Amino acid sequence: MRVNSFFIPSVMAVSLLMAGLLPSTVNAAGDTQVTPMHAAAQVRAQAPGVYRYRVGDVQVTALSDGTVPQDLHTLLTNTSPNEIDGLLRHSFLSNPVEASINAYLIDTGTRLLLVDTGSGSLFGPGNGGKLIGNLKAAGYSPAQIDDVLLTHIHTDHSGGLTSEGQLVFPNATIHVGKPDVDLFLDPANIHGVSGYDKKYFEEAVKTVGPYAKAGKVVPFSGVTQLYPGITAIPTPGHTPGHSFYRIESKGEAIEFIGDIVHVASVQFPKPRITIVYDVSPKEAAAERKKQFAIAASQRELVAGAHLPFPGLGHIRAETGGGFTFVPVDYRDRDGR
Repeated sequence: MRVNSFFIPSVMAVSLLMAGLLPSTVNAAGDTQVTPMHAAAQVRAQAPGVYRYRVGDVQVTALSDGTVPQDLHTLLTNTSPNEIDGLLRHSFLSNPVEASINAYLIDTGTRLLLVDTGSGSLFGPGNGGKLIGNLKAAGYSPAQIDDVLLTHIHTDHSGGLTSEGQLVFPNATIHVGKPDVDLFLDPANIHGVSGYDKKYFEEAVKTVGPYAKAGKVVPFSGVTQLYPGITAIPTPGHTPGHSFYRIESKGEAIEFIGDIVHVASVQFPKPRITIVYDVSPKEAAAERKKQFAIAASQRELVAGAHLPFPGLGHIRAETGGGFTFVPVDYRDRDGR
């Protein structure tokens, strides 16, 4: 028997043919010809964006809402395209970059809390909007969520709260810094304020507004303990009500840092670099440097909304005033 068309070691070919695992035909001369096997069509979709991590007795599940491209030359401020490109090159990147949109599910054993809700459909098809699918893949449904902890009221954090005007999390209480509620939900600001685009205010009315009308929004002012081991910490600048959420359990802790950083490869080494989304750029830069220094000195875990998924890791101070983000080790095994 001759095996034609392409070379397969003879013993392997015979074995596969006998087992019926290779397609074949017999020609007029009685020779067996193996039909070439073509590679399957490429599957381009990523696997579900779910990553679980334990903090004491609390299970934290990072949930991806997808990624969106960002043109840093037009978005970053207090810098230059040359500086941006140099920092990106150092991290083996180039403009534009992909920005992760991360949310985090906190399962305390008695409550389910969701830190931010992604962008929903507000960025259009193919950009974000994957949170609910990944929440279900993680084994939870939107109706199970007891509380949503918004780091701030921006589209990519509150956009997933509603869908076609309906509450996505019908049983949840929304916690958010009062200064954000006062700014974004004030009817007087619906057309924009101080040069800050009106779309932020219109989208806040669409996403947070229905919960406010239902009496489900609970604003906080100052450092506030929401539940035992769960504390809201105001970190204003990016928005006036921007806040961290700190979870403590069994001597371990994690802080969800929202938009204190948007582009890790640029803003960790150069915290002074700001972004057009900042309501108060100078205050945002000062708060970023302050919080980076605190996190570096405490050596505790942080979770960032726009750090590469799953966005979990530590912040290390570097010589010269810059910082580095160090992701957690990937873990995939049974047990803790």
